[in-house]
Amino acid sequence: MPSPQLDELEPSAKSATDAPRRTPPVIRLLVLATFVVILNETIMINAIPALMTALHITESTAQWLSTAFMLTMAAVIPITGWFLQRVTTRTAYTAAMGLFLFGTALAAAAPTFEVLLGARIIQASGTAIMMPLLMTTLMQVVPENDRGRVMGNVSLAISVAPAMGPTVSGVILQFGSWRLLFVVVFPIAALISWFGLKHLKNVGETKVGSIDWFSVVTAAIGFGGLVFGLSRFEGGDARVAGGILAGGLLLIAVFVFRQLRLQKRGIPLLDLRTLTHRTYTVSLILLAVAFLAMLGAMVLLPLYLQNLRGLSTLQTGLLVMPGGLAMGLLGPVVGRLFDRFGGRVLVIPGAVAIALSLVGFSQITMTMPYWQILGFHAVLCVGLALTFTPVFTLGLGAVPSPLYSHASSILSTLQQVAGAIGTALVITVMSSRAETLRAEGATASVALLEGMRLSFMVGAGLAVAVIITALLLPSRAAEHGDGPRAAHH
Repeated sequence: MPSPQLDELEPSAKSATDAPRRTPPVIRLLVLATFVVILNETIMINAIPALMTALHITESTAQWLSTAFMLTMAAVIPITGWFLQRVTTRTAYTAAMGLFLFGTALAAAAPTFEVLLGARIIQASGTAIMMPLLMTTLMQVVPENDRGRVMGNVSLAISVAPAMGPTVSGVILQFGSWRLLFVVVFPIAALISWFGLKHLKNVGETKVGSIDWFSVVTAAIGFGGLVFGLSRFEGGDARVAGGILAGGLLLIAVFVFRQLRLQKRGIPLLDLRTLTHRTYTVSLILLAVAFLAMLGAMVLLPLYLQNLRGLSTLQTGLLVMPGGLAMGLLGPVVGRLFDRFGGRVLVIPGAVAIALSLVGFSQITMTMPYWQILGFHAVLCVGLALTFTPVFTLGLGAVPSPLYSHASSILSTLQQVAGAIGTALVITVMSSRAETLRAEGATASVALLEGMRLSFMVGAGLAVAVIITALLLPSRAAEHGDGPRAAHH
């Protein structure tokens, strides 16, 4: 009797030779689910001004609704490499969507900020399972010579969903309070969950093993301390913040040392042998820095447009929509170009575009034309589209198939930590600069504008690091002997 994994692998194997090539059904289902859950990563950004008024909280407190989401994903994702090897595809999908639906329902009914924050953490736990599940399954069922095309479609979920979050929330907030964000998402996610469970088949083999809870705790507290310590620099005691930051880094070091010891026994929570593959490691660094710069810009823009230029949430959402749509439309095109020409010819121009757009944003004024802001944002999104798809494909293609789940978990973990750090960093830089200028006699709006300009300049500096890292990437992972010629068995 044919096994479920053979049923899924057969269409993907054919797609390498048949025309037209089709994306395996399991990938299409997981992309749809991933798009919905990742959209919620940034859906609160546009709602921050409204939340500050409704829940009587400060800007830095409200920001934790986005930061905690990313931080939770960073804490949970390390477990998913272990988890995905031990449960079926359907079980992982059920866990992911179940947690996400429960968190969404709780958020819609949350009476206080604390409950809302808890609901966001539950939502993020489900999202944390979905991302590595999608990437690991893709590497198992799609042949190497077709991965760029399929990864281009997948980038719609991974890259475009966060970019579209502010636009979607801007439209929804015109029709009601912030609760409507969750009320609208819940039935859509419920329908996708039902459809997925009806049609999803299991892919790959499972294996039995125990979990090292010491690793789980050190990873969660370590990455949490890293981001929390950074956020405490704003308006807090610098020595306390530095202590928390140092404690987080120390626990991450303990976590890494623990994994190296567990690897010798063949039972690591996160297998760090993936880092011995040069292309994978370079891809990891590039994605982390690019995501850090992207999230920073996405946090600052709504604050600038709403707090300084007086735009509504809908107007803000519409202004950033063209960039998000451009990123979505370019995803499949970039994937096909990658299959044909390799990664370097896409990633290097993409990294340059990211840097130029952030330099442009660092020159914002109270009267900068809106078409110019739209243009800078569109250039940023195009740069990200040219960067993300090739780097994801090169990085994951550089490791052997037994390490796919661990490689996707490490990549997703670092991406979320970078996003959380980017959010905390830009708010800290902006607030610190604004406070200094206010103390010197500047008006509140001028001080805030200068704080934003400095934060964008910091992002531009990070984008230069992306360009330098992009120069180290090969065109294809196989050229450097970094990975197997094909992922399927």
